[in-house]
Amino acid sequence: MNLSRVSAVVMRQFFLYRGSVARAVPLFAWVTIDMVLWGFMTKFLSGIAAGSYRFVPALLGAVLFWDFMTRVMQGVTTAFFEDVWTRNFLNVFASPITVAEYMTGLLLSSMATSMLGLLFMVAIATAGFGLHFAAYGVMLVPFLVVLFLFGLALGIAATAIVLRLGPAAEWFVWPIPALMAPFAAVYYPLATLPVWMRAISRLLPASYVFEGMRAVVQGQHFDPALLALAAALALLYILAAYWLFARVFRSAVKTGLLARYSAESVS
Repeated sequence: MNLSRVSAVVMRQFFLYRGSVARAVPLFAWVTIDMVLWGFMTKFLSGIAAGSYRFVPALLGAVLFWDFMTRVMQGVTTAFFEDVWTRNFLNVFASPITVAEYMTGLLLSSMATSMLGLLFMVAIATAGFGLHFAAYGVMLVPFLVVLFLFGLALGIAATAIVLRLGPAAEWFVWPIPALMAPFAAVYYPLATLPVWMRAISRLLPASYVFEGMRAVVQGQHFDPALLALAAALALLYILAAYWLFARVFRSAVKTGLLARYSAESVS
């Protein structure tokens, strides 16, 4: 793997964000809206709820974690879309860059943008609503790592979908987090779901994270082996998503779709 070609992909994204306020603002705007909206909702629920349930770390923390995973996924897809929107994708692969180098560059770009968003969300949640990350203890880092890996897998799979179906298929990508959230049990325990939905939830690494997060916050037992299973699933999905992207890319090259890549190439 040539690191100079990987860094070129990352630097392209850096210059795009540096030179455009319209690209940079969404990194912070939507997470601010989510943190403020759910922050006041959490504050309201804490005021009216009886008992000792800790809404701030359990609910607002879940929103923050889910937003982080979403930003990781969208960091990958948006970097890919930048090449699609500018009709630059073919130009990129006219160079000696490989699929692995290009994808590594997208993943590193996503890491940078998602970490910026995470730090911004942490600042708002801590200063505005009293969210203290000490409530998660040493499990905070593995929780974030699993969500990061799963977000990467979703991002790679989403780019493969758009590469296969064409730029118009990007509208299949944006709803993915919203469609997945009910099964990931972001806002409520898995026991709330019917049996058939729980069967799907067990296939999602994020569901183990949120179940574990609520258990830790409420001082209940959480088996670390479940988090290890979640990490293994996330890594497996990354490999599967990369295999899918590479397969679709090879097919696009062989069939000539890559050269005809435009808004009309949807079949």
